[in-house]
Amino acid sequence: MARITRKELKSDRFALEIEHSISFFEEHQKAIVRYGGIALLVVALIFGYNIYARNRRALREQTLARAILVRDTPLGPINPNGPPAFPTQQVKDEAINKAFSDLKAKYPGTDEAEIAEYYLAAHRADLGDLAGAEKGFQEVMQKGDEKYASLAKLALAQIYFGQGKPDAAQKILEDLMAHPTIFVSKEQASLALARGFLPIKPAEARKTLDGLRNQTGPVGQVAISMYNELPAK
Repeated sequence: MARITRKELKSDRFALEIEHSISFFEEHQKAIVRYGGIALLVVALIFGYNIYARNRRALREQTLARAILVRDTPLGPINPNGPPAFPTQQVKDEAINKAFSDLKAKYPGTDEAEIAEYYLAAHRADLGDLAGAEKGFQEVMQKGDEKYASLAKLALAQIYFGQGKPDAAQKILEDLMAHPTIFVSKEQASLALARGFLPIKPAEARKTLDGLRNQTGPVGQVAISMYNELPAK
């Protein structure tokens, strides 16, 4: 598939919002521990999809938007006159799984189905089901288009680092660096690789960050912050 040009990207509001949310992900990297980056990325996706859902394929998008709202509904006491809430985390987890699973079953083979699988995989990771999360992200990598596949690769690399599989994570991220998308740039994949290497291969992390810390904008800022976490030579 040919890469989407910057001109085409400007007409895709969802893509623009994803690009902004990746910047959010980078700027808040200190709050990301182990699998927390997956959760943050999913939260950021919610905001991007609110705009996207108003513009294309209305029925499927509305279904996906409703599923995302289920995931975003807070816990709390039920108040007939107040905003929606789930009484317990278990009830919420079951509702999230049902909402996205129903969407995937109803619209197989669509972009919305693969986005739903991405959310399901991220939710499994949040619950500690790393085997299920890995399987879900691999499905998106294989069946989704390059944009969604790149997000799944980024999330899967985080899981592999957390599981003590740095070689597998490195292979995925180097592929992303060689084949960037409008959702995951070469620089973002490089930062993810450096972040994973910080505690285990500081020399490799330093080498990667040396090529990024002089850049302007969020990439350079995050690279400098990560560089300061490296042990002294």
